[in-house]
Amino acid sequence: MLRIYNSLTNKKEEFKPMVPGKVKMYFCGPTVYNFIHIGNARPPIVYDMVRRYLTYRGFDVTFISNFTDVDDKIIRAAQELGEEVFDVAERFIEAYHTDTAALNVKKADLHPRVTETMDDIIDFIKQLEEKGFAYEAGGDVYFRTRKFDDYGKLSGQSINELRSGARIGVDERKEDAVDFVLWKAAKPDEISWESPWGNGRPGWHIECSAMIRKNLGDTIDIHAGGKDLTFPHHENEIAQSEALTGKTLANYWMHNGFVNINNEKMSKSLGNFVLAHDIIQQFPAEVVRYFMLSTHYRTPINFSDELLTSAVTSLDRLKNAVTNIQHRLNETVDLGKIDDWLEKIASYKQRFIKEMDDDFNSANAISVLFDLAKEANVYTSEAQTSKRVLEAFLKLFEEISNVLGLELTHAEELVDDEVEALIQERNEARKSRNFARADEIRDLLKEKKILLEDTPQGVRWKRG
Repeated sequence: MLRIYNSLTNKKEEFKPMVPGKVKMYFCGPTVYNFIHIGNARPPIVYDMVRRYLTYRGFDVTFISNFTDVDDKIIRAAQELGEEVFDVAERFIEAYHTDTAALNVKKADLHPRVTETMDDIIDFIKQLEEKGFAYEAGGDVYFRTRKFDDYGKLSGQSINELRSGARIGVDERKEDAVDFVLWKAAKPDEISWESPWGNGRPGWHIECSAMIRKNLGDTIDIHAGGKDLTFPHHENEIAQSEALTGKTLANYWMHNGFVNINNEKMSKSLGNFVLAHDIIQQFPAEVVRYFMLSTHYRTPINFSDELLTSAVTSLDRLKNAVTNIQHRLNETVDLGKIDDWLEKIASYKQRFIKEMDDDFNSANAISVLFDLAKEANVYTSEAQTSKRVLEAFLKLFEEISNVLGLELTHAEELVDDEVEALIQERNEARKSRNFARADEIRDLLKEKKILLEDTPQGVRWKRG
């Protein structure tokens, strides 16, 4: 029985999707104004693991993750760089795909963008206005927070305890200090869209509500994101979505813990961040992924070079066990009594499932993987080995490592000329707007552990 810790109820609950065998899952993606830091990298790794495990357990998962591609931060970055907002967003969307591909994160089934969802966002706000939950003031549109009776049910925030200027924006045009913005009137020379309230652009919270409703419907199974999004972002999503539809937005809310440096939350605002882009130049990207999954997703992680160095050693132990199995496969004999070994291997599979069924406990699942490695090392050190037993070991290693997104075996490498030819083909595909082929080539290179980096001088690549 799969159980998920639901942030809405603060307890583990048996997972029961709305439609048996199918899962609708939404993960709050990045605001694309810079490279992601290592703290930003944890959510995509965690929820990629969740998606993989749900699929492994037989669910048909529809997984959607958005890009916020217009926002105050992106506008400021564009002004500082002397570039167009669209160009800045596009560059850092590409950078996000590069970094997360290196971390073996699968692309979502759909990556909707704010700029591509504008009509739906405007329509969503209009309907809230018609229901009396939204009002216009000076070209801005606000949500009447107190009108939604359940406000605070996710975060535990009391609406009467919210302080202006601390957790909510101060604006004299609001009817109530706790109201939050749905639509922002355009400032001079700022990117904007036409709307019934004049030119402007969406507030931050409304975009996810509109994207979920457009692509997944009024209610989804799982809504996921970092713990820092619980309030106000996810709280406001619930308010505006449920005010409009009268239905539950998400049945299960998942929030991963922070990544800390020296036991302090890592963030761009504090200036104590390390870019994922940089760290995967220093350490293999698979080591970073292993490091992230070696702690339960709800537990904070303290980041350091020393811990990553230790992770390199740990991952090598697992790879060596797999290498030993592959080596012995070349010299096996048929042995009679192997049932005990096959049953023992099967027991490790059940242990793995038991740990992952308990709120996706990847830390304990990795412990099972190490126990399996110890068992395999004992077996491969024997004078005679059975092909069936070795293949059973190898199959289970592949199953578990695939769920965790750890590649313990290496695919055949492309030679440099083949890589250069594929990159050139990808460049031509992008120029001709054949993005499907460009993505195919990127995915092929990712499988071969070829990491791409877009620079002003063109595309650079290296082996990950």
